[in-house]
Amino acid sequence: MNPGTVLLFFVFAYFIGLLVIAYFTSRNSDNQSFFIGNKKSKWWLVAFGMIGTSLSGVTFISVPGTVGKITAGDYPFGGFEYYMMVIGFFIGYFIVAFVLLPLYYRMNLTSIYTYLGKRFNVEAHKIGSIFFIISRSIGATARLYLVVNILQIFLLENLGVPFWLTAFVLLLMILLYTFEGGVKTIVITDTLQTSFMIISLIACIVYILSNLNLSFGEAYSILEQKQYTHLINSDVNSKTFFLKTLLGGMFITIAMTGLDQEMMQKNISVDNLQNSKKNMLTFAGTLLIVNLAFLFLGGLLYLFALENGAVYGDGAFGFRDSAGQIKNIMGDDLFPALSLGHFPLALSIIFIIGLVSALFPSADGALTAVTSSFCVDLLGMNEDQQKTEKQKKRLRMKIHLTFTVIFFILIMIFKALNDKSIVYLIMEIAGYTYGPLLGLFAFGILTKFTIEKKYAILVVTLLAPVLTYLINLFVTNNTDYRIGVELIILNGFLTFLGLWLVRKK
Repeated sequence: MNPGTVLLFFVFAYFIGLLVIAYFTSRNSDNQSFFIGNKKSKWWLVAFGMIGTSLSGVTFISVPGTVGKITAGDYPFGGFEYYMMVIGFFIGYFIVAFVLLPLYYRMNLTSIYTYLGKRFNVEAHKIGSIFFIISRSIGATARLYLVVNILQIFLLENLGVPFWLTAFVLLLMILLYTFEGGVKTIVITDTLQTSFMIISLIACIVYILSNLNLSFGEAYSILEQKQYTHLINSDVNSKTFFLKTLLGGMFITIAMTGLDQEMMQKNISVDNLQNSKKNMLTFAGTLLIVNLAFLFLGGLLYLFALENGAVYGDGAFGFRDSAGQIKNIMGDDLFPALSLGHFPLALSIIFIIGLVSALFPSADGALTAVTSSFCVDLLGMNEDQQKTEKQKKRLRMKIHLTFTVIFFILIMIFKALNDKSIVYLIMEIAGYTYGPLLGLFAFGILTKFTIEKKYAILVVTLLAPVLTYLINLFVTNNTDYRIGVELIILNGFLTFLGLWLVRKK
């Protein structure tokens, strides 16, 4: 049997398993099951499942590829520099656990943006939700595009399957198993998917160490000699200067986890605050270990490729073709190129399942979260006394389907752009879209001022990203300094400052 056919069979079997789980978890489900899992989720299940949501296909594919990239470019990190951001993430999770989670539980929120409505006004509530929907839709579909494109190039293109059909089928899969159960289903499926992702990670590490006849310590020593374990970037002007990466990682976590409905709706689905804190801190600690393992795998992948004939040349890294040209596999292509072209079939199957497992948690959670936010925040479904539960459920399903179509359109736009750096561009855009949320929540929590001027919050939250962009442009064109992940801090600060200026005196 053709290896490609075998891999597709396992992908199909994996999806059938997800549908079976969805069937059992969605029985007798209602809107509260869909939105917050009836607040009956087990904290340890949520903690483990959130690993898959946080890592996503970008981490699974991109992080290992950055290890060999020492110079700046599409892949800004080199060696283990990315780990400084992970340490920043870890610090940020403590702030989420001890500042934001108590606030959400005290107010018994279904949507975290309800806080903005109660703290300020209806305008702030809806603006917060809109910024989230835009941010999560673009970010999730960018991650989806990356994985779909890899499946297309390395597996389905040779079988004559068009890209649009691959994207359509994968989104249809996600729609089918989230349609009824929502968060109640996702808490279980994310746990399964995280398990497969970690199994794939460990299996690949074990195989490469065995193939190269190296122990863990010997492999690390070789990586150290080749500067693949380089951790601290001391160049203040660089985008990956360790201090800005550390602080940027901390604020990215606060904004993209603590102020993100997708991530928080899983946390507030846990039965009580103490268990939700346990979930957050367990998840944070596990993430430190898992990200380090992905970086170690990245170094091993480069060693494996070099041992099997790969070379550096003309800014590229890869294997020479029949014409003597180097086919570049540096970055996002490294892991799939070696897994599907140089590993045994059994390991290729494990890789594909791991890749699909990395795809689904970030996509299914995003689709459910934007549906929840639209229904609760923009339509006020929870407070609507005019519609029956059945009518609300029918409307929610229509919205869920609509966002699936929007996700498909966005993926096709990314395909039309056909730029491998698009994922990193989207991560930069997240600094612009999450910054206003960071400023809004910070102003609400850290001050007691109110905003009464009509449209004041709208003007501030639109103006802050524009000013951030102009400042970034000026700094880039006129200085040696490069703004990196601290972009979100600048945006949040400008939002906070703008709200301070328009506050009620």
